[in-house]
Amino acid sequence: MTKTTNQPLLDTHVWVWWMLGDSRLPARERKALDDLPSGQRPQLCDIRLWEVAMLVQLGRLRIDDSLEDWLRIAASPAAVEVIPISPAVVAEMNRLPATFHQDPADRLIVATARAARRSQHAPIAYAIGLPEVDSEGLPVPESRRC
Repeated sequence: MTKTTNQPLLDTHVWVWWMLGDSRLPARERKALDDLPSGQRPQLCDIRLWEVAMLVQLGRLRIDDSLEDWLRIAASPAAVEVIPISPAVVAEMNRLPATFHQDPADRLIVATARAARRSQHAPIAYAIGLPEVDSEGLPVPESRRC
């Protein structure tokens, strides 16, 4: 039997807001993330760990603990499933059209979702915090969004 997943793939700010209990993450989304069973924790591209480190270093994010302690908790298997960059993900990044958003981290999160869909024959993971995407993981034009 082929494994399928509907685990959310989190954008950096959604992950940080969730972990910090920040009110910018709506209560409905927070509850949905909190209520996911232990075997279906939200997914997080590993580049998000680096992004948080950069935000802290640049003074754009303040955390009470040391970065190492915060990451140990926020990226633990009890919180999220960290998805590594793989050859399949890099290949998917290369398939994104030149017109797609050029931010490497955003390209990586969409490529990760697309690679998961291809390898698992599953619906594309949805990315909380990113624009709505179609079945190929490409942004849906504003005129076609729900």
